[in-house]
Amino acid sequence: QDLSLPNGTPVDTSSPASSSSLLNRLQLDDDLDGETRDLFVTVDDPKKHVCTMETYITYRVTTKTTRAEFDLPEYSVRRRYQDFDWLRNKLEESQPTHLIPPLPEKFVVKGVVDRFSEEFVETRRKALDKFLKRITDHPVLSFNEHFNVFLTAKDLNAYKKQGMALLSKMGESVKYVTGGYKLRSRPLEFAAIGEYLDTFSLKLGTIDRIAQRIIKEQLEYLVELREYGPVYSTWGGLEVELSEPLEGVSACIGNCCTALEELSEDMTEDFLPVLREYILYSESMKNVLKKRDQVQAEYEAKLEAVALKKEDRPKVPTDVEKCQDRVECFNADLKADMERWQNNKRQDFRQLLMGMADKNIQYYEKVCGTA
Repeated sequence: QDLSLPNGTPVDTSSPASSSSLLNRLQLDDDLDGETRDLFVTVDDPKKHVCTMETYITYRVTTKTTRAEFDLPEYSVRRRYQDFDWLRNKLEESQPTHLIPPLPEKFVVKGVVDRFSEEFVETRRKALDKFLKRITDHPVLSFNEHFNVFLTAKDLNAYKKQGMALLSKMGESVKYVTGGYKLRSRPLEFAAIGEYLDTFSLKLGTIDRIAQRIIKEQLEYLVELREYGPVYSTWGGLEVELSEPLEGVSACIGNCCTALEELSEDMTEDFLPVLREYILYSESMKNVLKKRDQVQAEYEAKLEAVALKKEDRPKVPTDVEKCQDRVECFNADLKADMERWQNNKRQDFRQLLMGMADKNIQYYEKVCGTA
């Protein structure tokens, strides 16, 4: 079956190495798209801070830009997880009609209890980097004043206290109170979006649980293999005539251990976080849908109230018109964000699944090659 990239470029999948070729083409497509960008943000260099009251990790956030609203072309600040959480909350307050990318959960992988371990910190760094890149790529969120402050302020805590009253005015201007209004029914296109998100998150949740179980069983099998291999080496030391084939079996099992460990790490570090991100993403989209429903319910209630009034003047009150404008704004922004999310999802899962297929092929090549 012929495939094509998001920009319409056809991809040849006839060769045996088609998955690797496609991944390279997708990466190239990203690089070409980056030539037109004017804002680049990266998260790296995690550092552990031990204080009297708490221990925490900070990450370096580096920004390079040519946008006029930035005073400098480059910034480098350090942020901790709660700063990223502050940013997301501010974006939700000030941009209620838009889909805000999700943050990684407190514990990305089930069973991880050491949040200062190298593996956990690196998994979180990748997720935080993706979170900022999602915002950077958004045509509206990337221009948000809170995002600008997050990227540039040296002392974000001081800004939170001093700038709270000033910037909260933006959020206040778009807040709405439903007053207990109840929506009659969603328009068909938004009802379809809601049904799709329910099914999508349900399926991903099932895949996530199965993947967790597979990793658990792989790790248990790995423990057995590590105990199993040395037995043959010990046996070979006792019987000289059989030492060579027994050492060969022991080495083969050792290679299998290494290959299985790499495969499990790939699933834990690359596969599971993407599943979790999109489960959270679908929940974020559902929340935006609910906000849209609340505004529409308010609009319908106001229209009914106007219709019940026995007035000679047929003019619609200004507050009803403003409410209608909010509904139309929600509809337009939600549909645009949904389309953008679908495009990102297709590309992300294409890379993820083909990458996973490649890793499994490499695993069996290593295992069979040792036989």
